[in-house]
Amino acid sequence: MCLIVVGWRVHPDYPLIVAANRDEFYARPSAFAGFWPDTPEVIGGRDLEAGGTWLGITRTGRFAAVTNVREPGAGKGLHSRGKLTQAFLAGQQTASDYAHLLEMRDFSGFNLLLGDSQSLWYCSNRGAEPQELAPGIYGMSNHLLDSPWPKLVTARLGFAQAIAKLPDRGPLFDVLADDEIVPDTELPSTGVPLEWERRLSAIFVRSEDYGTRASTVLTLAGDGQITFEERSFGPHGRALQSSVISTAV
Repeated sequence: MCLIVVGWRVHPDYPLIVAANRDEFYARPSAFAGFWPDTPEVIGGRDLEAGGTWLGITRTGRFAAVTNVREPGAGKGLHSRGKLTQAFLAGQQTASDYAHLLEMRDFSGFNLLLGDSQSLWYCSNRGAEPQELAPGIYGMSNHLLDSPWPKLVTARLGFAQAIAKLPDRGPLFDVLADDEIVPDTELPSTGVPLEWERRLSAIFVRSEDYGTRASTVLTLAGDGQITFEERSFGPHGRALQSSVISTAV
């Protein structure tokens, strides 16, 4: 997952709203969003290489999402970052307990959001202590929470306007579909070649071998209704399939 925007208790009807793009190599095997056969209470996509997920929610409203921290040349962690979300979704710990007891050194650089319907927590193993998030709109890409990368700033602004149109989720998907490349003068410097900085500066990433593979809009309503909508893509942003999953807490 390379971009995620979350609205936490900012809408009168939806305590949790999520809009997210997962960017990954197309060659990495993945399952489309659905209920997990081995953990039926979990809804989400699945990384079939390491077994974890980039974003998921349970029937009881436990939510987790992870992004990597872009650090070219860094060593590989002991465990896949997708295990961070998988373990929380399948467990019973509160978001606070999980964030504070996590063995963060076992993973490559990550940003992690954890929700248990009562609270939303952020943690990272790159210089940020676990923190409970107050009601608000938050975003993370491949640096720390709310780092002012141009695409994240644009996504947060668009998200704030789009959630006013719920239950219509179309405007949120419009935000996620923005493939505008940022001018060179505004690009962050993350250690990758300039061509990659340009490509990755878009909210929706397009290329032959790497790009946005899934766009997800997730809402948890005040009455407990969960709606998980995913649109999946192939090389150069070619649409593959769409699915909508609804369930009640």
